[in-house]
Amino acid sequence: MEMTSKTAEEIDEAREKQDLKKLEAVFFVSGRFLNMQELISLSDLNPIIISELIEKLKDKYEKQESAMEIVEKNNLWKMDVRQEYSGIINKLATGSAEFSKAEQETLAIIAFKQPIKQSVVIKIRGNKAYEHVKKFAELGLIKKKKIGHTHELNLSDEFYDYFNVKEGEDVLKREEVKEGE
Repeated sequence: MEMTSKTAEEIDEAREKQDLKKLEAVFFVSGRFLNMQELISLSDLNPIIISELIEKLKDKYEKQESAMEIVEKNNLWKMDVRQEYSGIINKLATGSAEFSKAEQETLAIIAFKQPIKQSVVIKIRGNKAYEHVKKFAELGLIKKKKIGHTHELNLSDEFYDYFNVKEGEDVLKREEVKEGE
């Protein structure tokens, strides 16, 4: 059988479709920002192809009017839910076991009162909050700065990325609170 340019083109298209699916799966499963080196090692594709495929994924989601998008920040990429659907996702996420209710409450206090001294958080939340603060710092959700015998706590850029909110946006929406209005 003779290989024609038509069959070569078909083979290239099939390979590109497979590569696109592979990259999409990498983004879907990772759920976080990935740098080019991570994308290369996870997909076994070269950086030129990855860059082209990222653009094709962006176009694909745009054309399909998908709830998903590829977000790029400082040469890092991740698949995310479009901003207009983040409310739904946050409702689902807060029901998950990712953070306990106690951890969510501690993080909410930090978000609401930042900058706040760790000693104040401990007074409000109790000694268990030491573990919460340690976990949030390890996850990169908060920044700790040594001030005297305690730390000053602030939200990090990763917090805003993680919860898909913009800095300065009212993190603690009070949609369901109707009392006192």
